[in-house]
Amino acid sequence: RRRADRWARRPPLESAGMGKLAASILSADLAHLADEVKLVEPYADIIHVDIMDGHFVPPIALGTVFVASLRPCTDRVLHGHLMVDAPEASFEELADAGLDVVSFHHEAVGDPEPAIAKARATGMRAGVTLNLETPVEAAFPYLEEIDDLMLMSIHPGWSGQELNPDVYPRIEAAREEVDRRGLAVDIEIDGGVKVENAQRAVDAGATVLVSASGIYQAPDKVEAARALAEIATRGRPTQPASDGTR
Repeated sequence: RRRADRWARRPPLESAGMGKLAASILSADLAHLADEVKLVEPYADIIHVDIMDGHFVPPIALGTVFVASLRPCTDRVLHGHLMVDAPEASFEELADAGLDVVSFHHEAVGDPEPAIAKARATGMRAGVTLNLETPVEAAFPYLEEIDDLMLMSIHPGWSGQELNPDVYPRIEAAREEVDRRGLAVDIEIDGGVKVENAQRAVDAGATVLVSASGIYQAPDKVEAARALAEIATRGRPTQPASDGTR
């Protein structure tokens, strides 16, 4: 696949900041992956692919072959969340497989700047992911260089964990900084996102809801995706402007 084709497929940057649902296939039935993706396509803007190496996190999961297999099956944005050591070593092959966006962990690279530049050189959008233990301010020096900031709300590696509410003030801090600078950077929440807690994440300032078990382990996958997409796109309540009168 030519790099120019990959670039042309990317949504316009102006779409950043709009509410979106990312369906994470980590909890999907991998034996019927194309069908699982098609099931939620009417509501998911993004298909989220978790890639793990057994080093940065204990499990080994998914990888380039899944991206290449999915690419002909969907026109949705494919977003790779790399939970791996030395993530930049995989960028070229992931881009060639058809990945649109790559997010890597700040904790895996030390200095994110070279990895961001390498991701962009392949034609992909770039994002930085932070674990709960990493101060959210660690990403602030790079906000002007990235397309999304992903904040983990669980410990990375396993689907099905409960969302840790410590993520909410972190989302608020990131949203405040992004808005203060007037940047079109998506703020993503990843981990334990379900219909019952999604609105609180959006109210805190998240623009992308990443959900795995919240969709694929729900009694009705399609209804869960529909409800989550509605919450994501509805966004935060608009506060009326004050004119100083009562």
